[in-house]
Amino acid sequence: METPDWTALADLPLRAWAPRSQLSAKVTAVPRARVPAIDIHNHLGRWLSDGEWMIEDVDALLAVMDGRGVETIVNLDGMWGDELEANLDRYDRAHPGRFLTFCQLDWTLLAQEDGEGLLRESLDDSAERGARGLKVWKNLGLTVRDSSGSLVLPDDERVVPVLAHAGELGLPVLIHVADPKAFFEPLDEHNERLDELIQEKDWWFGDPSRHPTFDRLLDALATLVIATPGTRYIGAHGGCAAEDLDRVESLLAAAPHFTIDIAGRLAELGRQPRRFRELIERFPDRVLFGTDIYPITSEQYELHFRFLESDDESFEYAPESPIPPQGRWTVSALDLPLQHLTAIYRDNARRVLGLS
Repeated sequence: METPDWTALADLPLRAWAPRSQLSAKVTAVPRARVPAIDIHNHLGRWLSDGEWMIEDVDALLAVMDGRGVETIVNLDGMWGDELEANLDRYDRAHPGRFLTFCQLDWTLLAQEDGEGLLRESLDDSAERGARGLKVWKNLGLTVRDSSGSLVLPDDERVVPVLAHAGELGLPVLIHVADPKAFFEPLDEHNERLDELIQEKDWWFGDPSRHPTFDRLLDALATLVIATPGTRYIGAHGGCAAEDLDRVESLLAAAPHFTIDIAGRLAELGRQPRRFRELIERFPDRVLFGTDIYPITSEQYELHFRFLESDDESFEYAPESPIPPQGRWTVSALDLPLQHLTAIYRDNARRVLGLS
């Protein structure tokens, strides 16, 4: 073995440091969900993939689903009008029961006269076409502006009645407000998501002259949810505040119609497994399985099942990446009992989706 170059090592750039864990830890294979699962949060359409279908081979996806015990995927990419029709034709109508497509709303309509009315009409049309729910994205609160140039937040007086109308139509609302808390923090040596933000510069919202604070956006979410008790909500990504489960629990306690999914937050929830399990034990009927992994892979389903079902400790949440993309840490699993797995994988989603 060569003598170490201690000077070079002392100056090693952080981006070049990719340590390999020497921990001899338990590895549990969980290739199939213990009970049939509904993936409440995924993307199959063309919204996020430059006009190309996220899934090229639907039959291959169905084979993955069958192999892993996933009975249904909720597709959040329906958009509206012709794009909704295209998604419904490709997924819901071609494979009944295996896919449920949500619509979206063009919030830029609020810059037009009677924008609220136009949004209600769009919802009516999407529901009539066969949309099974509504996806509200983070652009509401971060980038959508009205005719005066003002940002439109989720608790805006024009937004609240539109989402109340979704409830009147029987459409559950999966809502993504804000983003990880670190995306609103200063870009400096203390930001724990600096690796990710360097790669995705548009994901930084820490300029107070351009964007609301994380707290303001989460307060807006709570105001909206409480103001619309007739609408069933799914708070995306661990209730939109996976780093602050006290805040999430407060809204769950205040709003019986509010639920959360775990999609895209395995890293956050897995670094506080005991705290997250406490939340599940307090609200076993309010947590839903979802992945937000696109394009979908068998490996990612297995990883999520391992997180929910095993008692493994300190494993990689993104084993395909040399540097963990959502923070330089490992995660530990929840070891949930069958009754909680049954609720999270399937029963809670069926209730929220109006399937039972």
